[in-house]
Amino acid sequence: MSHSYSRRSFMGGTLATGLIGVAGKPVQESSPIAGDVVPFHGVHQSGITSPPRTPQQQGIFVSYDVTAENRSELNELFHVLTTRARFLTSGGPARPARDSSGSGLLGSTLVPDGLTVTVGLGSSLFDDRYGLAGRKPTELVPMTAFAHDDLNPAECHGDLLLQLCANHTDALVNALIDLHARTQGLMRQRWRIDGFRSPQRPSGTPRDLLGFHDDVANHFLTDVEGRIEKFVWTHAPSPEPAWTTGGTYQVVRIVRFDLDKWDKVPVEQQQRIIGRHKVTGIPLNGGTNENSPTVYDPQGKVMPFNCHVRLANPKTADSPFAAPNPYVPAKVPPVHIWRRSYQYMRAPDVNGRMDAGHAFCCFQRRLRTYVEMQQRLESEMLVPYISPTGGGYFFALPGVINRTDYYARALLT
Repeated sequence: MSHSYSRRSFMGGTLATGLIGVAGKPVQESSPIAGDVVPFHGVHQSGITSPPRTPQQQGIFVSYDVTAENRSELNELFHVLTTRARFLTSGGPARPARDSSGSGLLGSTLVPDGLTVTVGLGSSLFDDRYGLAGRKPTELVPMTAFAHDDLNPAECHGDLLLQLCANHTDALVNALIDLHARTQGLMRQRWRIDGFRSPQRPSGTPRDLLGFHDDVANHFLTDVEGRIEKFVWTHAPSPEPAWTTGGTYQVVRIVRFDLDKWDKVPVEQQQRIIGRHKVTGIPLNGGTNENSPTVYDPQGKVMPFNCHVRLANPKTADSPFAAPNPYVPAKVPPVHIWRRSYQYMRAPDVNGRMDAGHAFCCFQRRLRTYVEMQQRLESEMLVPYISPTGGGYFFALPGVINRTDYYARALLT
């Protein structure tokens, strides 16, 4: 295999030290510099539930086809990703790769800037190329189209997903350039979506491009100790392979909004479509803030049965406030997913229509939790204003425990 520089030489010089000198000689990795550092090591990967309530303002999701020729090169890929992610998220002298002048985007010192690098695996990595077929997570499958999807095959699936999040775009771009330079020949970009999160205006969670508060339901998992462990992370007892412990299923969906059409809808009707007041985020049926419990009216007069909120997380027969909903089966388990979405804005398409919307992202212990929710949402009032066009299902790897550990170690050994 032809690489842009000797990867075997790179590996020999970097696994122990974490970076390479300009002249090609190994140098000692410096201590993390002061700044917004999200810890890299841990039982779980960062960039999922950490930082918790205030995810970084900028995010990039990049899907790759793995081109490593064998199991040894696949192992090498995960070593390289670990070494660079560990350094990029902690910071230090911004030395370039061997045979590369480096981007110089961040100057001479790499500022951490809250950067997190999260690695997920697609079901296609578990084919017969690397001998992993018998180790695939139980529920990991390719994403199939729902009733109202308009999927672009060029923006779907992938062997490996990198989710990069940071406080500013330059830190993300620098990290992406770095990782691209060091993994050439081992993986090739399949699709990418860049996103942003708005500030809290005027308070509460950030708003999406429809103007409504986004990711409101996360408070349920953070308000009571143990809920994140129960509903997000894979752990025993579980039908999953043992190596998955500490990981989680990740869903990424590129959802295009028809903003021209949406903006013509009166605010009162927009609120009925979503199920919340647009300014405050408070549920239509009352409350004091956006996190107030949604107590549904039995006839659906205030909050329609097929509004977004009511179908995304319906009350069940076990709830004293439940009401029969023609769009929901009689018994539905509560929907507990960890949302970590971004908004996106791309150049207008060939017809001059704005290409903007939601880079939806969520994590959950069971993939079917998301799938069943999305099946209900096929009946929601929001359908005429959105068009899912891409994305995929992935399994976010367990965390890198310490400096001798690396991404996917338990899978590959």
